[in-house]
Amino acid sequence: MEKSLARYIWSNTRLQQMWILAVVAVSMIPYFLSFDLPKQIVNGPIQGSGFEGEGATQTFFHLSYTFPWIGKVEFFQGIQLDRLQMLMALSLVFLALVVLNGLFKFYINTYKGRLGERMLRRIRFQLIDRVLRFPPNHFKRVKSAEIATMIKDEVEPMGGFTGDAFVAPALLGGQAITALAFIIVQNFWLGMIAAGIVGVQAIVIPRMRKRLLDLGRQRQLTARELSGRVGEIVDGIGTIHANDTSNLERADIASRLGLIFSIRYDLYQWKFLVKFLNNFLAQVTPFLFYAIGGYLALQGRLDIGQLVAVISAYKDLPGPLKELIDWDQMRQDVQVKYQQVYEQFNVEPLIDEKIQEVDSDIVAPIGASIVITNLSVSDDSGARLIDHVSAEIKPNETVAIVGPNASGAEAFAEALGRVVWPDAGRITIDGKDLLELPESVTGRRISYASSDMYFFQGALRENLFYGLKHAPLQEPGYDETEATEAKWHAIEATKAGNPTLDPRSDWVDYRAAGATGPDDLLKSIRPVLDAVLISQDIMDLALRSNVDTGVHVALADHIVDLRQALRERMQQSELGNIVVPFDFDSYNAQATVGENLLFGSMKRPAMNNRRLAAHPYFQTLFRETGLSNDLYAMGLEIAENAVELFHDLPPDHPFFQQLTFMTADDIPTYQALLQKLSSRTFDDAAPEERSAIIRLSFAYIEPRHRFGLLTDELMAKIVSARKQFHENIPEDLAAVIERYDPEHFISSTSLMDNVLFGRIAYQQADASDRIRAIMGDLFDSLDLYDDVLSIGLEFDVGSGGKRLTMVQRQKLNLARALIRRSDYFIFNRPLSALDQRVQDQITHNIVNGLHHEGEKPSIIWVLSNAKLAEIFDRILLFDRGSLIEAGNFPELSEQNGMFKELLS
Repeated sequence: MEKSLARYIWSNTRLQQMWILAVVAVSMIPYFLSFDLPKQIVNGPIQGSGFEGEGATQTFFHLSYTFPWIGKVEFFQGIQLDRLQMLMALSLVFLALVVLNGLFKFYINTYKGRLGERMLRRIRFQLIDRVLRFPPNHFKRVKSAEIATMIKDEVEPMGGFTGDAFVAPALLGGQAITALAFIIVQNFWLGMIAAGIVGVQAIVIPRMRKRLLDLGRQRQLTARELSGRVGEIVDGIGTIHANDTSNLERADIASRLGLIFSIRYDLYQWKFLVKFLNNFLAQVTPFLFYAIGGYLALQGRLDIGQLVAVISAYKDLPGPLKELIDWDQMRQDVQVKYQQVYEQFNVEPLIDEKIQEVDSDIVAPIGASIVITNLSVSDDSGARLIDHVSAEIKPNETVAIVGPNASGAEAFAEALGRVVWPDAGRITIDGKDLLELPESVTGRRISYASSDMYFFQGALRENLFYGLKHAPLQEPGYDETEATEAKWHAIEATKAGNPTLDPRSDWVDYRAAGATGPDDLLKSIRPVLDAVLISQDIMDLALRSNVDTGVHVALADHIVDLRQALRERMQQSELGNIVVPFDFDSYNAQATVGENLLFGSMKRPAMNNRRLAAHPYFQTLFRETGLSNDLYAMGLEIAENAVELFHDLPPDHPFFQQLTFMTADDIPTYQALLQKLSSRTFDDAAPEERSAIIRLSFAYIEPRHRFGLLTDELMAKIVSARKQFHENIPEDLAAVIERYDPEHFISSTSLMDNVLFGRIAYQQADASDRIRAIMGDLFDSLDLYDDVLSIGLEFDVGSGGKRLTMVQRQKLNLARALIRRSDYFIFNRPLSALDQRVQDQITHNIVNGLHHEGEKPSIIWVLSNAKLAEIFDRILLFDRGSLIEAGNFPELSEQNGMFKELLS
């Protein structure tokens, strides 16, 4: 990076700066003429100078020039105008000059604004590019929030300054010098007065502003530290709650905010003091002009036209001068910020940019061994994690790395995966240093996975296929408008020094996953998902998700077949009638009162319970059918039973998990409400009190809650009200409520509810798990498994993948490494969150699954269970950073060494 911001700007925008400086130079001509024209108007047609005789005229717009050796050449003789005509002509010229100066300013400001935005885009990209090339150990010393703040906020002023870096002093300085020169030409002493005030402003104000720069630097540093601290609080919120340190964090944040407040307050005081002095000096000059200039005019030593022209010229002097002083302050301020950015991002050694070059070609397999020679790795404190280790891992070989905690096994795997860089020694492949190999080779032919993983916010699909997106392999299909826009973006990217790679292209390397394209990608990766035991997790996500029928057409078309097949499968098994289907003419005892009444699904967020209850049609139906009183009485009994049974239980008691209509926090509220309503009827209760009571009845399920409140008469009444509700339903409600239909897909409810088209009986244990297993078989038999899997892959994993469990994240991370058909797989205790039995099962699945059909990639696995080493070709045993034993399982297990101790 360039150490000087001015040099950085000039080196990247040299030609553009020279062009705009030329435009600025040309703009000074009409700017000067606009100062002289008021004097001509006042002295000429207004005061009558040159129009003394009756009918006198003057020549307007006479163009001639005297050339050397040629003489005088006349281009235009001009037009003879009388006094009034000359006044109008000169006024129109003045107006034309105002418009021309405005157009010059418009063009200059627009050009430098575009120039600044391009430079801002360039520097932001270069900083992020440098972040991508930071050495791995550097990330342990920086806070991500601080880096993000610098790239997002602290370089923002540099973009605005880029356009002004050379143009502003030229434009503003030129305007100020032009105005000052014009004043001196009109009257020497008035010019000296203006020059003296300008000198004071140019010397005193910048010196006073040095204090502002220092305070601004302090403000910037404290704000950046606050951003980093807030990022730490967000990342460590679990630790804070677990250790009861939330008030310590509040105290720390309050202290930091207090420091920022004191700095900003001091900054404001000094800023407005400087502004006061600057404004005072600017206003003193007109006073002197009026006083001294007026005196000279009274003495006849200065004509009125000159005085008007001087005052008019000075009117345009303070503006450019003030902006020039502001520019100087901005220059110093931006240079300070750039210096801090330079220090933060000038990290050595950076990863060579050639290592990360885009390569769309097929990368040849690695057929050579990985040779480790005298490898030494240290942590940030200087403690040796690995000490002079030498080994060789051959192609097609499976190697188990075993050792106790802090043995160096994990660090050895990290070095093989380029997660850490060696202090000494080398790791080579075919004689080439691993650190010097392009990422297009190591990132495609070597896969690394550990328990330390990260997922980007977005769909599970995007994170699963992230390891396949190395280069744009197929351009997106653009229409004419999109193609034009894409071309414009590419041109702008080139001008800003950005790559022209299009993120909307298809980046997925289907060949690397063993597929021919997007159509068979899911089929090719299913063995991987099954091997890491994540298929069922994805299937469960799909079953709980709503389905876009416009995308998953086949699934929606087969929903009726699926419902029928599920019923048949359950009849053939011991599950029998475990699912009670929805029937428009009967009450479903396994569903809530609300579901039975509505017999449909609301399209959220257009409709919800609150809006439905407030709808006039719904309220009228309640009154006409008498359900208001019935459900109110039912809700009161539910509240009484719940309060009586659970008011003495602690909030975390498992019984509360059975209550769908009330939480532990609601118990005191309903206890008070019952006392208030004990002697009041439905009509006496307030609307919000009725709503709170009726809401309880809507969530009631007799087989689950068993309060004995649902009579046959009430159930029949609800079914009758349901029919009346759908018979006369208004259009606005029909548009947002999707009625249950056994012959159609219900888009506003989940896939599982669509297939079930009913409710599972609560009396059956593990019924839901058993039904999901049957559904999986059904999807497979109807060739719909990939469609369902695709729905699960659309699940948003959240920030950092936090919407997934730790177990799911580790499985997904392992799957992401496995779907890429690499030559070397390095697994560094990737499943630490899983219990040992599941770890063993997945390890067997992977080792056996990767070696099939003539494919036999090398597998290096840091094992948590030494007994699993039996399925590997060779074992490397680490202890205290050294490789102490190597051999196969029979050899090491027979020796009375550390390996035998680990097995016991």
